[in-house]
Amino acid sequence: MAYALLIGLVVLERLAELVVARRNLAWARSKGGVEYGRRHYPWIVAAHVALLAAAPAEVWLLDRPFVPVLGWPMLAVVVLAQGLRWWCIGTLGRRWNTRVVVVPGMALVDRGPYRWLRHPNYVAVVAEGIALPLVHSAWLTALVFTVVNAVLLTIRVRVEDSALALCRS
Repeated sequence: MAYALLIGLVVLERLAELVVARRNLAWARSKGGVEYGRRHYPWIVAAHVALLAAAPAEVWLLDRPFVPVLGWPMLAVVVLAQGLRWWCIGTLGRRWNTRVVVVPGMALVDRGPYRWLRHPNYVAVVAEGIALPLVHSAWLTALVFTVVNAVLLTIRVRVEDSALALCRS
């Protein structure tokens, strides 16, 4: 029951992200923003929806136990990942989006977590994708999501880096 509540809270967090992203997308488009990587975006959405469905399904169907020595540290990682994600969102402000959108002429952000990491939001995504299933020992979901996410993030980072290079030129 507690795990279902955690998954529900993460779903609500994702919905809040989508509200922010939709608002920011409208703002970026009004400023001439250009979207890149549209083809891979539905696959990212599908992977994240699958994560949120598969983790509790694995727990229920395969009777995965809550193992405190694993579950509590993984819950801490999930919470820290959310904190990092929202730090990224706050730092980028209107520039943050779930899509790759570049507003021509805007300088790159180099404050907040971007001072130390090139793609800190993806650190949060990777950490959460591993930790959220492992809160309740759903190791199969953690493994499959991590592999799928690695492929998708490889594509995503290439697209994003190419798009951001246009900011520098």
